[in-house]
Amino acid sequence: MNVIYVVLIMIASSLLSASACFATPDFKAPLWQVGGHLQTIVPSLFPQVAKQAYVRERWELADGDFVDVDWTEPPVPVDNAQHKPVLVLFHGLEGSSQSHYARVMMSAAKQRGWLGVVVHFRGCSGEPNRLPRVYYAGDAAEINTFISIIHQKLPDHPIYASGVSLGGNALLKWLGQYPEEARRLVKAAVAISAPIALKETAHSLDQGVNYWLYSKHFVASMKPKALQMAARFPHYLDAKRIQEVSTVQEMDDAVTSVLFGAKNADDYYDINASKPWLSAIQTQTLILNAKNDPFVPFATLPSASEVSATVHLDYQAEGGHAGFYGHSDQASPWLAARIFQFFETVQPEQLDAVVAPLMYYHPASIYQ
Repeated sequence: MNVIYVVLIMIASSLLSASACFATPDFKAPLWQVGGHLQTIVPSLFPQVAKQAYVRERWELADGDFVDVDWTEPPVPVDNAQHKPVLVLFHGLEGSSQSHYARVMMSAAKQRGWLGVVVHFRGCSGEPNRLPRVYYAGDAAEINTFISIIHQKLPDHPIYASGVSLGGNALLKWLGQYPEEARRLVKAAVAISAPIALKETAHSLDQGVNYWLYSKHFVASMKPKALQMAARFPHYLDAKRIQEVSTVQEMDDAVTSVLFGAKNADDYYDINASKPWLSAIQTQTLILNAKNDPFVPFATLPSASEVSATVHLDYQAEGGHAGFYGHSDQASPWLAARIFQFFETVQPEQLDAVVAPLMYYHPASIYQ
């Protein structure tokens, strides 16, 4: 009987894997979205999903600082067998729970009966954080703290983690740096448009047309916060130097690397890049990137030989950076469909659902 059961599991697993490959077709941008820049900018300017209503919660951290998190509904444990899955999202550089991708993913979570939560990195929820500290691109310890808090609040709920851009890099680094802890805490993870090789991405972001379209925008958002922090903590930061910053790398030289304790921006990028950790990941993980991402060079993305067996690479021809804005089907945006399709393939309940009927309908004599 054990042999037959194993064979049935192998067959069912193969069927599920095959369905996973074909359940979500490749992303195809509308004809008018020509190239990676449009596919990046249009979703941000014209979000596919309306603003979401959230329940905000503040977490007091052990170091005396805080972060704010936005839930799709109150995170109250329910004493029954139907424990909602939890989708955790870590946003990108200067992102929030109202970023276009967050709206798509949280709306999709609610539609599927999941509980969603967007964890704001320090200083990204609309209120300055208390300490001379900012959020870091590869802060695996911070990710571990946040997911541990969610697990403590909802110990019986399966947790699925996702990260976009900078948040995706931080998530991947955590998965590789804390492999056993990650496997215990989350069922699966997805990283979208993650700048896995931080140094190359930062250099690309500050060059040519990328500087005018993206880098200036990020600096305009970060500089006021940095100057405010310099005024509060003059012994840590040089306000005059910050005032002269014009690129993301200069900002990381003047602020991020200083507070992090790195020699300079390049040293900070090397320390925080997730790429060296991908081979250590033990959790089922999807890395989703577009080949035409305007500032995450495709050549820097990992090959199958650079990741563990539990990491699945999905490099779409189109989609831009954190875009994947298809035709105006708000009920099922492509990005959400791809993420949840992956999560559903790794749910053990799905395998049981396929095996159980096979076991039931086979004659008893087969197992003797």
